[in-house]
Amino acid sequence: MISNIGTWMQIIAQGWLVYELSHSELALGIVSFASAIPALLVTPWGGVLGDRVSNRKILIITQTLQMLSALILAALTFSETVQVWHIVVLAGALGFVNAVDGPARQAFVVDMVGRADMPNAIAVNSMTFNSARIFGPAVGGLLLSWVGADWCFLLNGISFLAVIAGLAAMTLPPHRPRGGTQSPLQQMRSGVVYAMCIVEVKALLAMAFVLSTFGITYSTVMPAFVKEVLNAGPEAFGTVNAGAGVGAILAAVMIASFGNSGKRGIWLSVVALLFPIVLTLFAWNRSYYLAIGLALLLGIGFMSQFTLINTLLQTRISDEMRGRVLSLYTLTFFGFTPFGNLAIGAVAERWGLSIALSGSALITLILSAWVIGRTPELRALQ
Repeated sequence: MISNIGTWMQIIAQGWLVYELSHSELALGIVSFASAIPALLVTPWGGVLGDRVSNRKILIITQTLQMLSALILAALTFSETVQVWHIVVLAGALGFVNAVDGPARQAFVVDMVGRADMPNAIAVNSMTFNSARIFGPAVGGLLLSWVGADWCFLLNGISFLAVIAGLAAMTLPPHRPRGGTQSPLQQMRSGVVYAMCIVEVKALLAMAFVLSTFGITYSTVMPAFVKEVLNAGPEAFGTVNAGAGVGAILAAVMIASFGNSGKRGIWLSVVALLFPIVLTLFAWNRSYYLAIGLALLLGIGFMSQFTLINTLLQTRISDEMRGRVLSLYTLTFFGFTPFGNLAIGAVAERWGLSIALSGSALITLILSAWVIGRTPELRALQ
């Protein structure tokens, strides 16, 4: 949670800094898009690596590299030499790191708690992540206003020491490599075939793709929305993001408390169809206080889908295929999300933020309804 608070501080500060440097919604999309190509190329191999090497070792290395990236950005900002292209380059480098970190982090849950406690562990993990999402943006917004983006980046770099120390302190069973005698290429192919042959898994991956590529792109242009539409500053930016974090916490608590009662597929389907409606209301709202309430609902919608998809996916795949299937799941977020971010930035710059956000919501609604309608097995998942 300490590390994630630092990460959210950096997200807030970096988005605001990019917009201050460029005054361009497109630039916000470009920074996010910079991580797309590395993720598309590397993420499937990250899953293969996770099936062959200890996830803890992978995470210690990737978290260390993320720490170094934050410290480099802090140094550039403190020296007042930072430019948008610096942030783009660092985002591209982080794309490679996240492509390996993501599958390992998802698969590491079962390494820590085992299969029996995995659904609640995923919900508690989401709760911890989003506790940071409440405090991080709020603290980041205040620090951004008081001392500037440079201190946000520096404190984020330092915060990675917490998670690295936590990983090093764990006592875990010995790692058992999976995949037998297959080559890495054969392992990757077998993981894709496995995922595509199970109807529910394929549908869950499709839902994750829709959510990440079109549903959550609103967060990319949020700095511009707060400044240009709500006519507010960095403190308000942090507060709106904190509102989304509170909603995400509520969703994680509900899933941890009632997720085992069954009908997760129905829950996922209903939330997936309501989420874009709330996003449309958010897009055309001009009230700062109403924006906080709508952001809370967006947080509930996003986290409900994220946690339910993750839980249903992890409980329906074999341990042997876990790393490879979760690499495909991670690919939807790190590989395809930046394409949606680039598109919404370009549309917002040309036709306005409200049109861009409501268009994204419409696409999300249509595609989600199509996947849900074509896959009755998805709605039947318990």
